[in-house]
Amino acid sequence: MLYVALLVGSALAAAGQVALKVGATGHTGLLGLINGSVVLGVGLLGAGQMLWLLALTKLPLYVVYPFTLVTLAMVFAASLWILGERPSLLMLGGCAIICVGVLVLGYAIAIEPTSHSA
Repeated sequence: MLYVALLVGSALAAAGQVALKVGATGHTGLLGLINGSVVLGVGLLGAGQMLWLLALTKLPLYVVYPFTLVTLAMVFAASLWILGERPSLLMLGGCAIICVGVLVLGYAIAIEPTSHSA
């Protein structure tokens, strides 16, 4: 259950980052940044953070923290598919390496003793 909360929290945080980007694009000055997309982004980030905190009540930080990398990969994918951004091949390769690293961490956590199970 806590792992589901972490995945949902990561998705909320990624959606929040996309909303912040949409709200910030084309605006200058602090007053221009007060708009619906920015407010939505802050709210989504806050909701994701609450799920992160819920997971931290039962799981060790070394188990929870890799989900920040899951969020990074989700933001990267959203920047491609939703925002139409075009990173370089080197950046795509870097994201792929991060994803492989998260899979290795997930595997390590899955085969370790149950000191961190939720």
